[in-house]
Amino acid sequence: MTTPIVSLQNIDVTFRPKGRVIHAVQNVSIDVQKGDIYGIVGYSGAGKSTLVRTVNLLQEPTNGSVIINGETFFSNGEGQNRQVIKGNELKEKRRKIGMIFQHFNLLNERTVEENVLFALENSKEKENVKKEKVAKLLDLVDLSDRAKQYPSQLSGGQKQRVAIARALANDPEILISDEATSALDPKTTRQILALLKKLNQEYGLTVLLITHEMEAVKEIANKVAVMQNGQLLEKGSTLDIFTKPQAELTKEFIKTATNQDQAIETISQSDAVTDLKPGEIFAQLTYSGNATNEPLITSIYERFGIVANILFGNVEILQGEEVGSLLVIFSGKTENVQDALDFLEAQSVTVNILKGEQA
Repeated sequence: MTTPIVSLQNIDVTFRPKGRVIHAVQNVSIDVQKGDIYGIVGYSGAGKSTLVRTVNLLQEPTNGSVIINGETFFSNGEGQNRQVIKGNELKEKRRKIGMIFQHFNLLNERTVEENVLFALENSKEKENVKKEKVAKLLDLVDLSDRAKQYPSQLSGGQKQRVAIARALANDPEILISDEATSALDPKTTRQILALLKKLNQEYGLTVLLITHEMEAVKEIANKVAVMQNGQLLEKGSTLDIFTKPQAELTKEFIKTATNQDQAIETISQSDAVTDLKPGEIFAQLTYSGNATNEPLITSIYERFGIVANILFGNVEILQGEEVGSLLVIFSGKTENVQDALDFLEAQSVTVNILKGEQA
């Protein structure tokens, strides 16, 4: 099995401010493979940023192990067996882990190119080589024409592009994006996410995407972990998490990201749903892969005599696979409806009964 580029094992982070004990991260383990865009999702205070700051030891864990590219950065915790890299060795290792943040962290008194050049101040490369590299990076993020401007002259999206160019200056293998799109409008957010995806696909950059927006994860991530109150609720491929979420919080995030919550709320108020007749149920179907190519609605009518009134439908592409969602009212004999639901689930369709006799 391939060695993960990032392996966080049984990570605990505990703070003790003024006699209190705060368990910011509790026994969390994730493995990130080279080339992943790994989304870590949770509301504010979930512990996701604290967890990811352990990757480059901006935050030392209380316990656990941090292993980057097979090399132990931190192990165990308190006591004689504690192992942690420090000083110049840590500084050197951090060069291969770039970071971008919500508020850009640019130097206002420096131009765009000077902000990017700042990341190379300790580099031993010659000045002309550094400037040539900065020019290439600004071209990469489509800011060549802004090189002499100052941050105050830039839009939010342009500032974030400068931050990305600066984060790439030392040729990192890993890029940590800590809520980097949270301060941006939806259009600019999509542009920044597209840039991160381009860097991942064309340059092999591994991205850790910390966010409270499942929409961002849906756009570019291939794997996702969901956190709440310092704990890991679930993790897996984006496709699996979106089609078979286990935790209630994950289901909530997904409904928001796919606009299913709005659709369910609106359609639930329609006469067809509020006035369900005996034998009718209102259900949500989620399906992916081969199931999207099967005439399932026709099949349950032919097999079980069940009529499906489709009130809402949506198909998206996740990780190259079609993922569909339907809101339907099933009508028929009770025992036949149950047989139809069992048939759908046997075809890898997730059925969530929202209203009716079997809800």
